[in-house]
Amino acid sequence: MRNHFRSNLVHSFAALLVVSASSGLLSSMPALAQGAAPAAPAIAAPAVGKAAPAFSVKDWDGKTRKLSDFKGKTVVLEWFNFHCPFVRKHYEPGNMQGLQKKYTGKGVVWLAVCSSAEGKPGWATNDGHKNNFKERNGVPTAVLVDSDGAMGRAYGAKTTPHMFVIDKKGVLVYAGAIDDNNTADKEAVKTAKNYVAVALDETLAGKPVSTNSTKAYGCSIKYK
Repeated sequence: MRNHFRSNLVHSFAALLVVSASSGLLSSMPALAQGAAPAAPAIAAPAVGKAAPAFSVKDWDGKTRKLSDFKGKTVVLEWFNFHCPFVRKHYEPGNMQGLQKKYTGKGVVWLAVCSSAEGKPGWATNDGHKNNFKERNGVPTAVLVDSDGAMGRAYGAKTTPHMFVIDKKGVLVYAGAIDDNNTADKEAVKTAKNYVAVALDETLAGKPVSTNSTKAYGCSIKYK
């Protein structure tokens, strides 16, 4: 009788393990026991050649900016963080500002984006952003303050700088690094191939972008 009871107990326990495993309860038990935090949302890159992700983000004047506001215009998105040496590489010699001035002069909309969460490196108040760009003679069309990281995640932005070019039809035509030199050497900008400049020149000329995707380099974006 005892053996029969013991046998039934073993079978019942085995059945419980099978049910728990199949339902995912068993695999989740260690994480629950350890108080593990849920995984951070994945950052997936949008497809080049497809419609650029829509966004609605307030700028440094508190004005809401949407991608749809710039229909019919070529748009550049530049993720930045002035604490990052790779960003300083392009600002201290005036390289980024030169690109901003040149292409906004040709009717391009240049949006600098900060996705640093409040309290993390790169974050600033609206006035702080204005002062930072004024000190560096930066001339973007506007700075977008993406403190919750929604826009950055929609674009799969991972580094500063991370660059995107959107054509007049709203199609993402370039995504990746600003140039082909992934060091923080300020002198390197003089001889590096600037992917963004090439993409803009080709787009403005109505040509397909010859190099439309590269691996971005720089500091990781300090998301919330």
